[in-house]
Amino acid sequence: MFGQEGKVTINQDKHIAVLLDLKKELNKTENSTDRYKIQVYSGNRADAESTQSKFNAAFSKWQSTIVYEYPNFKIWAGNFNTRLEADRSLKEVKQKFSSAFIFKPKK
Repeated sequence: MFGQEGKVTINQDKHIAVLLDLKKELNKTENSTDRYKIQVYSGNRADAESTQSKFNAAFSKWQSTIVYEYPNFKIWAGNFNTRLEADRSLKEVKQKFSSAFIFKPKK
């Protein structure tokens, strides 16, 4: 058998790397409506704040926010690109917050 050796040279504009970094940052935005989130809680303000503290202590890898939608305060967590990614995370979250579910924000 004979092996082949080769050399590949990629010539690309230096701005491509900058554009890719910008795209990554844009994809991380919290307000993106094409992302999935997990709702952990819906109810009064005091319990929402308490639940958020418990959630943050248990799951520091996902950012949680308190959102007010009349008449309830809600705890939303994560910013998932795909439904599959959200489903996997939900399975973990449901171990501590059994009423959690996945949704797509309309905002």
